[in-house]
Amino acid sequence: MAAHMNRTETLDADRAIPDPPRVAWRKHMRQRVLDAARDLTCASGWDKVSLSAVAAAAEVSRPSVYKEFGNRAGLGRALVIRETHEFLHSVALTLYPGLPDPRASLETAVSFVLAEAHRNPLVRAVVVAAREGSDSLLPYLTARADPIFDAAQVLLRAWLTERFPERDEELVTLAADITVRMTISHLLLPGADPARTAGRISLAVLKVLS
Repeated sequence: MAAHMNRTETLDADRAIPDPPRVAWRKHMRQRVLDAARDLTCASGWDKVSLSAVAAAAEVSRPSVYKEFGNRAGLGRALVIRETHEFLHSVALTLYPGLPDPRASLETAVSFVLAEAHRNPLVRAVVVAAREGSDSLLPYLTARADPIFDAAQVLLRAWLTERFPERDEELVTLAADITVRMTISHLLLPGADPARTAGRISLAVLKVLS
């Protein structure tokens, strides 16, 4: 018992050790830069955001921004990854534990995505700009090889596997792929009724798995 308590106390002490000042400053700086980039993108669109403007808004030096993110594309990628991971966390909360009926549960999750994308200022800025034929942040939301697309698929595959344990893995992967692709396509080219869209996507996915 004493040995166990000592190990627990050691672990707790390790967790309480703060980051070295340089590491803490870098983490804080990174968040400030991403927050500034988000605010500027929501206000004017990513196409009008420069690293100089982001650095000034975050009150850090431009070389610091370059050192942390590499270039403007690296900053854009980091911004979308952070925002989308937070977004997917919210989606996961709608799937787990979810409704007893799989179709109703999936429909609720897709409805949430369509509605939240409209409410989320950064996602809305990206989508609106894409409909107008611009905005270089869009590829991070839609590229097949991108970790954002993959993260969404991982979330759906895990949920579908849990709800349909008897289904073949390849079939579950296909269903997850269809869900993500159809949902993204409706973000870019929305239908008249988001609720009906969510119902149709859910029906299509369940047909694949039936």
